[in-house]
Amino acid sequence: MSIDGLPPLRDVIERHGLAAKKSLGQNFLLDLNLTGKVARAAGNLEGVTVIEVGPGPGGLTRALLMNGAARVVAIERDDRCLAALTEVAAHYPGRLEVVPGDALKTDFSKLAPGETVKIVANLPYNIGTELLVRWLTPAEWPPFYGSLTLMFQREVAERIVAAPGDSAYGRLGVLAGWRTEAKIAFDVPRQAFVPPPKITSSVVHLVPRSAPLAANVAKLGRITEAAFGQRRKMLRQSLKSVGGERLLDAAGIDGTRRAETLNVAEFVALANAM
Repeated sequence: MSIDGLPPLRDVIERHGLAAKKSLGQNFLLDLNLTGKVARAAGNLEGVTVIEVGPGPGGLTRALLMNGAARVVAIERDDRCLAALTEVAAHYPGRLEVVPGDALKTDFSKLAPGETVKIVANLPYNIGTELLVRWLTPAEWPPFYGSLTLMFQREVAERIVAAPGDSAYGRLGVLAGWRTEAKIAFDVPRQAFVPPPKITSSVVHLVPRSAPLAANVAKLGRITEAAFGQRRKMLRQSLKSVGGERLLDAAGIDGTRRAETLNVAEFVALANAM
């Protein structure tokens, strides 16, 4: 038995035939010490409902429950994993709800209405960025969650926390910097996963800002998409499709600058000038 009284994850995977599927972006984290570190990176979980995406055989799920989460709501689209998760639910009566389905088709705000929520997940690589952008760009703010603690490929994590002038700075860095305070908590070596991915992973912790600069989400999205879509060009060229010189003049920004030199406030000014 392992540290939580349940069978070791390798045994669970073998017994249920849970070879990771590349098509689902699966890489299972089997070290319960590491999953515990991810859970602790989310802060105090007492009295908190944690939403998890892609629990797989339940390694992180078990760590979240061991670390005091009042309840875990786990969304899993791989039916093969449901039996293993049912065993975890039986071990922690009334504390684990497994929701079979596709995270991209899930309304997360309705999973735990009125509860204190944190999202913690070893996200499937193929949908991680898309989910993050959705969580950063709801029309209403502050959002339904208190924090996001998410695992990404290291290069994606660097884009999330990047600042103006960084080579990784782009649309993701603007959106994350606009509405959250984001930091990389720690790296996870590739050897910790089954199967090992080709790159290092990182856990990113994001806390929503209570009062980010006011801007229209859709307009800010269009501005950042245009600006970084041609990041080597001057802004007067890259922003032609959304207003170009007129927009830059209205926001008081020099059209000879490039996208990676603008801070969040300047992108907000451009969005507000549209």
